[in-house]
Amino acid sequence: MVTTDETFDFIIVGAGSAGCVLANRLSTDRNVRVLLLEAGGRDTNPWIHVPVGYFKTLHNPKTDWCYKTDPDPGLSGRRIDWPRGKVLGGSSSINGLLYIRGQAADFNHWRQLGNAGWSFDDVLPYFKRAEDQERGADEHHGSGGPLKVSDMRAKRDVCEALIASAEANGIPPNADFNGADQEGAGYFQQTAHRGRRWSTAVGYLKPVRHRDNLVIETNAMGLGLLFSDDSRRVSGFAFGRAGQRHEVYLKPGGEVILAAGAIGSPQMLQLSGIGPGALLKENAITVRHALPGVGENLQDHLQIRMVFEVNVPTLNDEINHLFSRAMIGMQYIFQRKGPMTMGASQVCIFTKSRPSLEAPDIQFHFQPLSADKPGIKMHPFSGVTSSVCQLRPESRGCIAITSPDPDVYPSIQPNYLSETLDQETVVNAMKLSRRLFSTSPLKEFVVREHMPGSNIESDADLLQSARDIAQTIYHPTSTCKMGGRDDKGAVVDASLKVHGIDGLRVVDASVMPTITSGNTNAPTIMIAEKASDMIIESRRHAAT
Repeated sequence: MVTTDETFDFIIVGAGSAGCVLANRLSTDRNVRVLLLEAGGRDTNPWIHVPVGYFKTLHNPKTDWCYKTDPDPGLSGRRIDWPRGKVLGGSSSINGLLYIRGQAADFNHWRQLGNAGWSFDDVLPYFKRAEDQERGADEHHGSGGPLKVSDMRAKRDVCEALIASAEANGIPPNADFNGADQEGAGYFQQTAHRGRRWSTAVGYLKPVRHRDNLVIETNAMGLGLLFSDDSRRVSGFAFGRAGQRHEVYLKPGGEVILAAGAIGSPQMLQLSGIGPGALLKENAITVRHALPGVGENLQDHLQIRMVFEVNVPTLNDEINHLFSRAMIGMQYIFQRKGPMTMGASQVCIFTKSRPSLEAPDIQFHFQPLSADKPGIKMHPFSGVTSSVCQLRPESRGCIAITSPDPDVYPSIQPNYLSETLDQETVVNAMKLSRRLFSTSPLKEFVVREHMPGSNIESDADLLQSARDIAQTIYHPTSTCKMGGRDDKGAVVDASLKVHGIDGLRVVDASVMPTITSGNTNAPTIMIAEKASDMIIESRRHAAT
């Protein structure tokens, strides 16, 4: 257990999807001391390691921060749940396991925004380095990396029917959304191995946790950055544990690396006096460095969950009946097979909401189950869910502290559907979902549309329905935006160093200038892989 006043070369705040990667890579050099701080506990909850266990870990305060948004005008004034992992592995320990990199154009756009070294050609080696791809290595994939990536095996007739109906609507089959082309319909790949979740805590941290130069502290609640007098050089970090304040410090040339995610990282910066000056003053925080972009530029994927009753058994039937549920459990315990090995969705579709587009702008997540929202009781009928999200929303929100107390959650203002294009895209996506379900062979399975309901017909009513039922798909990003000094909204540079502050970087999904086109866990891991090389190279350069 670390004690106050200990010194380290690297202090990593947050042991999530990025933090575990950094701890592994930076501690490879046995001449440096690395401290990894995690506000949550160890990943000992058995449900964490069962792929379908996210039903048990979401909304559980022992594994989930249990954030809620502010009332959002774009969602009919609703506050919605924003789960984020609070445990070793972070959100990679409680997410839906879905492995999607995004489109090459996403990263080329980052480069076009002035972030040298972040084009797709630049980042592909890091995606490959992370992977232990079940299919083996090729020009798109890697093998032997810490992150197990496997194919989805639990398939059903209704899933096959959806893929066929997509093809009938001009959407081609796609066996690899992380290959040459993202567009198409097919099965997800997932971060699992032999029926068990493969979080970054399992893949990156577990193999190296006994290194004598790596210290892992759980239940360590971040309090804020420490500085040398009135300077802008970070000297350490303060955290609380069991009601006691602890301060740890950097060795000369060391760095604090914030890896606390799109909510936690901007919150830590703001609490430490780095952020929009007016916001800091409102909360009685001394402005150390006015950086207006901290907490701004928030982006997320908003999912519209459409539910259909079907005429074949789904997981609803199996989970709602005691005997079937017991058989599923036995199959998993003894064979590591069956429904409990499934990620959050089985079939994925990337397609265009408008024919004029060059690349897919919407993504479908299809599940042979249904509920009002993930993590609660299944519907009492045989149901399937067609969840669709806009990949590159134009709406922007913000994260803003409301108190100088670190225990007080910040304000989360997503501002969903505040832009006209986002509204139009959502309506088009819902119409396309209905087209898929009214096309053979899928239509032969459909009994009725349960949500929003076939009585919802006009564009205005569809949009209103989306506002009434939409939920996050758990992909907050971009609140510590990467960009050059001429970008007034940028928080970090292309090396992920915080503008105007020495000895401080941010490495997590918050640095994405724009959200990636798909699930965000894989890109976050890539960011950490690339950052580790930049940090190591920077240290090597400083030593010469």
